[in-house]
Amino acid sequence: MDAQLIAFTGVAAGMVALPGADFTVVVRNALASRTAGLATALGVAGGLLVHTALAVAGLAAVLVTLPVLFRTVQLLGGAYVLYLGISALYALRRRNGRSGQSEEGTVDDGAGRPAPREFGRALRQGFLTNALNPKAPVLFLSLLPQFVPHGQPPLPRTLLLAAVVVVLALIWFPAVALLVDRLGRWLRRPRTARVVEGGSGVALTGLGLALVTGPLLR
Repeated sequence: MDAQLIAFTGVAAGMVALPGADFTVVVRNALASRTAGLATALGVAGGLLVHTALAVAGLAAVLVTLPVLFRTVQLLGGAYVLYLGISALYALRRRNGRSGQSEEGTVDDGAGRPAPREFGRALRQGFLTNALNPKAPVLFLSLLPQFVPHGQPPLPRTLLLAAVVVVLALIWFPAVALLVDRLGRWLRRPRTARVVEGGSGVALTGLGLALVTGPLLR
């Protein structure tokens, strides 16, 4: 039994499940429909695939050692998360102003069948939210080498560890989307939906501001 692999799986599971921008975006989109939530979850897993691939290739080391490049990624990620937060708050304001009227382009038929445009948008939001996360290169670059046994070829082992992270994401985030959908009848009540939408908007806006205005993450 590979004790190091088991330990890494536990650490990675905690890292993937840690609430953050990814979790917030998945929950917010899953409230619109099941398929939108699942598309967002797949996008997040795709972003993690990018980060793990960069770590395996060693490119994450270049990103971390170049402050200007790293700061650029940090600003881009913060700006995108901030945009999602402001968009959520604006959508909440419009919904309140319309007093129960359906927003144009919003799909909420309970069947989880958003238009292809909605699916693509949700997939893109999940991917960009994760791919532009400036903390991920540091996490993977510092975490993966610790679980490569001494004397073992690093590439195959690192590929295995990267695959574990992506598989965990493919389990966790779709599970979150399905749980939100299962609770959808209650969560989509006008008052509850406004609370969730407002909470996600505030959380994303706060995360975005922290990244944009905060010091360089190292």
